[in-house]
Amino acid sequence: MKKLKRYLLLLLLFIALPVQAHHVLGRPAYSLNEDSNTPPSMQVETQIGNYFVTYMVFPAFPKAGERGRVNLYATRIDNGKAYNGEVTFTVRDDVFLGSSKEETLGTQPADDSVFRQGFEFSENGDYIITAKFTDGKDPYIIDFPLRIGPPASVGPIGIAVGAIVLVLLGVNLVQRKRLLRSKIRNAHEETRTDGRQEKKPS
Repeated sequence: MKKLKRYLLLLLLFIALPVQAHHVLGRPAYSLNEDSNTPPSMQVETQIGNYFVTYMVFPAFPKAGERGRVNLYATRIDNGKAYNGEVTFTVRDDVFLGSSKEETLGTQPADDSVFRQGFEFSENGDYIITAKFTDGKDPYIIDFPLRIGPPASVGPIGIAVGAIVLVLLGVNLVQRKRLLRSKIRNAHEETRTDGRQEKKPS
């Protein structure tokens, strides 16, 4: 009976003790900030030259007037070593035709093998962020799209498809008019020849 009471007391003590969590999803609690616990809006892995590059954009749905961040990792394919130089981040408008002015967001050193670049856009829209670095004499340039704010109802692809449809409709109408004119001409010529044949004496 005494042993049973002891076990019950020990069990109650374990239940009553506060549980302290030191990690959240494998990340130390002291390293969290306002956007660390949100999923990225984009995570892309690509191979360029001698490097395997991964980049992520935070938060999940970046908006105009709110701060966001780009994380970039670059490791060599042959030996897995992380790039430890500097990465320059630039941004430009994602325009369908023509060119847009490129602005520099910043040049970032490696922070525990991660290159972090903050951003804040004043207007919603589609942008292209470019990450540039050099390894010896070899330049590396990585472009990736970034959408700020809700997606546009009609994007560049939709506009291009609409323009192609309009051109095809215009060509079709022109061809129909030509065909109709040729039919009318043929009908007139036939009536003229028939009239001449009727006027001939028998």
